[in-house]
Amino acid sequence: MKRIVIVGSVILLGLLGASCAGTGPAEDLTPVTVMLDWVPNTNHTGLFVAEAEGYFEEGGLKVDIIQPGEVLAEQVVASGAADYGISFQEQVTLARALEVPIVSIAAILQHNTSGFASLRPHQVVSPSDWEGLQYGSFGSPFEEPTLRVLMECDDGKFDELEIIDIGYADPLALIDEEKIDLAWIFSGWQGVQANLEGISLDVVMMEDWFDCVPDYYTPVIIANETTLSGQPELTSAFLKAVSRGYDYAIENPVEAADILLETVPELDESLVHASQVWLTSRYRADAARWGEQSPVVWSAYADWMVGHGIIPNAIDADAAFTNDFLPPIE
Repeated sequence: MKRIVIVGSVILLGLLGASCAGTGPAEDLTPVTVMLDWVPNTNHTGLFVAEAEGYFEEGGLKVDIIQPGEVLAEQVVASGAADYGISFQEQVTLARALEVPIVSIAAILQHNTSGFASLRPHQVVSPSDWEGLQYGSFGSPFEEPTLRVLMECDDGKFDELEIIDIGYADPLALIDEEKIDLAWIFSGWQGVQANLEGISLDVVMMEDWFDCVPDYYTPVIIANETTLSGQPELTSAFLKAVSRGYDYAIENPVEAADILLETVPELDESLVHASQVWLTSRYRADAARWGEQSPVVWSAYADWMVGHGIIPNAIDADAAFTNDFLPPIE
């Protein structure tokens, strides 16, 4: 069974990777470390399916899936202490602007499924309705510009929205307890969870405001440039297995949810199953294959970030992502 290892430092990650080689029946497999962006959830199902169904092993890989500790996936992958990680287009773009050599190698979801949630009594139907509310911030540099643009795009007054820091606290719980009024959530996880728990939310979905804030990939799988140039076969083998895992989840959402639950039994069974069904049509959506990324999406969002002062200068959007290691379109 797959073991989930929580790590708190790059040093420990290095030791973990070294310990995988030459032990037991996996001695002929190449050790690979993947760092998640958060606790395991249905965004990650394809990884766990690839492990459980033996796709990694068939590709000659022994994969350890780990959770972030004090060091985030972008830093760990950039340093080479983990081979791959889960990130977001906005984080990758910021990293590239700072000359951090990470690259997105696959889009887990084809479109932005996030939104801004509030309790129904606030009667929020559009961003201008956020005036007078308290937003719970998790500390990202993208939050304030996104909120500002959305409100101003809807003729709202951004300075009438109060932003408070909540760190890594559960935003859904804080909304339910009325400690905050507004939070940025993934509809495929916290939105589904709210529905199951009977929490009545109104959610302003990003997809309804792409004219104001362009669509972007969230989440994505990342690698560093050295891995891609020095071990291209490794990345191709890894993505072949991961692609099979997500294709399996697309075709078999119930079985895929069961695999995730077997691997991470502390997750809520009802939430995992409902979320898996919700995401099934969204993994690949309108793309020709799972993982595909478009230069238009990358350049449009990078230009938006420059235009709103999130990054100082334009990046080479074509260098920030690649489709080269995905399996061929059949």
